[in-house]
Amino acid sequence: MGILAAFSLVSMASGVSPWFWGPISLLSLMAGYGDRVELTARLRLLAQLGLTAPLVVGTWQPSSSYYLNCPLILFWIVFIAGTANFYNFMDGINGIAGITGVVGFSLLALYIHDLGGQTTLGNLSTCMAFSCLGFLPFNMPKAKVFMGDIGSILLGAVFAGLVYLASRTLLDFLCMASFLFPFYADELTTMAVRLKKGENITQAHRKHLYQLFANEMAIPHWQVSAIFGCVQLFIGISVLVTKSLGSYVLLAILIFYSIVFILVSWYFRSYIESQVNHLTAAGHSPVKERTQRNENRHAGKTGNKQGLGF
Repeated sequence: MGILAAFSLVSMASGVSPWFWGPISLLSLMAGYGDRVELTARLRLLAQLGLTAPLVVGTWQPSSSYYLNCPLILFWIVFIAGTANFYNFMDGINGIAGITGVVGFSLLALYIHDLGGQTTLGNLSTCMAFSCLGFLPFNMPKAKVFMGDIGSILLGAVFAGLVYLASRTLLDFLCMASFLFPFYADELTTMAVRLKKGENITQAHRKHLYQLFANEMAIPHWQVSAIFGCVQLFIGISVLVTKSLGSYVLLAILIFYSIVFILVSWYFRSYIESQVNHLTAAGHSPVKERTQRNENRHAGKTGNKQGLGF
């Protein structure tokens, strides 16, 4: 609730359009309600799209081409709602949402201020980065407070919303969206793996790469979160350095990073699966082994997100 309060107060004080902070605040509050009352995945998604639509339509600046307006509006609605959910699904271990927020919003603020003419958006992004920084001591290395859906949905929606409002060109969009690269890459890779196995992606799971590191490999939460944050920072800085080369070069760089991530994900997933098969063949219970490892570590959130699954 603290991050939501900071977002709402700074938005109102800075003169940010109510069409922006209003729907996002409602989206966050609805997620908090969903933490207490079980909602179906379809109902959640419909409500999220319904709340995101007025955000985009209310702040929309029409393109000169009539035929581009509708597809672009639909794209931004899906992008904002999707990013909000991705952030939520990736908030499964101590520190990862907070560190990602600090790095992502800091890079976003730097980029927006560099664009010029959008000081309000840059200041809001800076505020979100400091809000995440203030949350971190309570969430890692040992969690005293959890962010919950109300916080993670908020951060994802605000990040994507700022990308939407600040983007003037395809290059701007690619640069700013890449500041959340590890979250997008892990979520999309995991969805692909689950679809290939014929799983229902709306069901909760523990198969993200970061979850496999924390649960199956028993790496402490803060270390996994720090690794993801370092990767995020490296990619963000490399994007800022190379953006002058143009959108095509940047797109090629991001494709390269994606291929590397897929290969790393495939390697560790294969390794973990082989270890599970080995334990099973030896008559051990992989679930029991994992439970014993987790009991020996600090208490923390490793679990499934109720959300939509994915």
